[in-house]
Amino acid sequence: RPQRTRSAVATVHVRSRTLIIDRDIAMGGLSMDQAFVQAPEHRTKANLADADGIPVVDLSPLAAGDKAGVDALAAEVGRASRDWGFFVVVRHGVPAETVAQALEAQRAFFALPADRKAAVRRDEAAPLGYYESEHTKNVRDWKEVFDIVPREPPPPAAVADGELVFENKWPEDLPGFRQALEEYAEAMEELAFKLLELIARSLGLRPDRLHGFFKDQTTFIRLNHYPPCPSPDLALGVGRHKDAGALTILYQDDVGGLDVRRRSDGEWVRVRPVPDSYVINVGDIIQVWSNDRYESAEHRVSVNSEKERFSMPYFFNPGSDAMVEPLEEMVSDERPARYDAYNWGNFFSTRKNSNFRKLDVENVQIAHFRKDRP
Repeated sequence: RPQRTRSAVATVHVRSRTLIIDRDIAMGGLSMDQAFVQAPEHRTKANLADADGIPVVDLSPLAAGDKAGVDALAAEVGRASRDWGFFVVVRHGVPAETVAQALEAQRAFFALPADRKAAVRRDEAAPLGYYESEHTKNVRDWKEVFDIVPREPPPPAAVADGELVFENKWPEDLPGFRQALEEYAEAMEELAFKLLELIARSLGLRPDRLHGFFKDQTTFIRLNHYPPCPSPDLALGVGRHKDAGALTILYQDDVGGLDVRRRSDGEWVRVRPVPDSYVINVGDIIQVWSNDRYESAEHRVSVNSEKERFSMPYFFNPGSDAMVEPLEEMVSDERPARYDAYNWGNFFSTRKNSNFRKLDVENVQIAHFRKDRP
């Protein structure tokens, strides 16, 4: 388990009040300071209500190959994508042993001493590996992460200024770590394409309509570790946001902490873990492709003072040269295109850069490409 950080008592000024924090209870190399403090309107309320009625989708009809069953499944995924922007899948076909080995590898990595994790630390030019100072909405997240790409793109002949280099940094002397995550990545890609086909079917498209965008994908896997937080009423594991890519396939442990903003009333509700399941988030790219028929869900991660939490999101993203715009099948005279085209590689790089420092302006969002924006 992560070791306690030994240091003096810290005083944090939060607007009109002063917060005294014993840094000895900060875990995983994080200690509470002003950088983690959310604005009052964005903090987690006590006794957050559970999210009732979240669609739980059984994917077993895919294995049976029954066309009527698959069509019904696609319609179910479509309703969930329209009404919620996310859903939970069970009987998904990912081997339990593959998941267990990835989880074991994840825990082993975050249990390493700080200097060994720092040996594979990422930076702005090479954004893969370990990091403990990520920002969301210009506020630091209470977490530490490790990122890999399932498929390393070929290195460029020359790296231009500001160009990202996606090369995995594997920790040394951690037996089985790389193999476990590579096997997990293969299982995730298989599931991702199944889900992509269901979403295409739900929009009335041929099943493989979206495959071409993922030829040279920028997909990545993140290992998240959320240590116990001394002030969970002030900080968040991840601040409010929408996922910029196409799909996110999230494994979360049984601790819980995933919150979603309910569309019916705008209130935050907790997505309780379902055993042997994945939470599927519809990303901004699918929102644009569908011309707003589907909408990505705003979500965040709350932390607690008692238990550490682990999660593994798989961010399914297209190639860096993909131009993202409403699909021609989704556009008509009655429903004209609602977004201008944008280049995914440029968009992705800009979002990645914001993880390292506070920005003077809001980070790039798909709202900036809306044709009816103010």
